[in-house]
Amino acid sequence: MRIGWFIVVCLGLFSCQNDNASLKAEQAKEAQKKEVVFETITSGWSFDIAPIEPTTQARLNGWMEWRNFLREVNQKPKSTLNAFQKKASVLVTQSEALVNTLPMEFNQPAVRARLKVINTKLKSLDLFIHLNQTPAAKVVKLIGEINTEIEYLQLQFEEIVQRSLIPREPGEPDFVKMKDTTRAIPNTPIIP
Repeated sequence: MRIGWFIVVCLGLFSCQNDNASLKAEQAKEAQKKEVVFETITSGWSFDIAPIEPTTQARLNGWMEWRNFLREVNQKPKSTLNAFQKKASVLVTQSEALVNTLPMEFNQPAVRARLKVINTKLKSLDLFIHLNQTPAAKVVKLIGEINTEIEYLQLQFEEIVQRSLIPREPGEPDFVKMKDTTRAIPNTPIIP
């Protein structure tokens, strides 16, 4: 009986020893993985915002949230992976503000849809960058997709401005109202 207790106590003592060497090796390996992820994201984190036509830029200058969003997008975090995580969270907040403060001229379904796509992709970026095992390849791929979506949004802005510059003929607004199927036109004539 004493031998049994002695064996159990010995096994308990030997199994509970801290293996500092393997723990330090594991921590070093994890730090190296995070450094590789950081370097990959740093090299892939480039938002290339194309310049907009001057007429479109003049109309967008009054939209403070758009300017703030572009400023945030152009600033690249430099220090750690945590800085990239904070930047992704800030970009999500900024993109949500864009949808809520859209100027009347650009408040059209196509623009709202493009803003929501950008918002969704930024939320995906925020999600992937906050994971414990950050998939660097997916993050870099999402950054490229966000670049494309921002470019499409800017092209949509330019199209809206170009269409607004086309002069209307006399009576055209009335004609457009008459072709509007949502407007109810009574079948019986109204007698004054």
